[in-house]
Amino acid sequence: MPKGKGKMIAQNKKAYHDYFIEDTYEAGIVLQGTEIKSIRAGRVNLRDAFARIEKGEVFMYNVHISPYEQGNRYNHDPLRPRKLLLHRREIDKLMGETKEAGYSLIPTKIYIKDGYAKVEIALAKGKKKYDKREAMKKKEAKREIERAFKERQRL
Repeated sequence: MPKGKGKMIAQNKKAYHDYFIEDTYEAGIVLQGTEIKSIRAGRVNLRDAFARIEKGEVFMYNVHISPYEQGNRYNHDPLRPRKLLLHRREIDKLMGETKEAGYSLIPTKIYIKDGYAKVEIALAKGKKKYDKREAMKKKEAKREIERAFKERQRL
């Protein structure tokens, strides 16, 4: 794999539906034992994941990394909190921004970059129900336009 290019492992599509993404950060993940093997096999679920800043460190919760099949007694707890590795200035900036009402830290992607597992966390603001409906209407309208355009080109 070429240096600098990341191989996408998992993506949190629900986050793009439920939140307005303001800013994104790349962070390393502190892993135990066979977790990297499970990640490389693509056995990761980010659906209900979130991150929280505690005592000046960032932790990621509810990320399900399935136990490795050949791991026997060295396997890990699938839902344990995992520490994220960020620069101090990034943590301080995130700490200030998440104290504002409505902002959350949401993991959006997990990928392998230069042999290391990385996670993209997003500073996000929750959408209201009417925002979600509006986004779905726009998406559907865009699909209809593309479908009509495709039909017109066939003729």
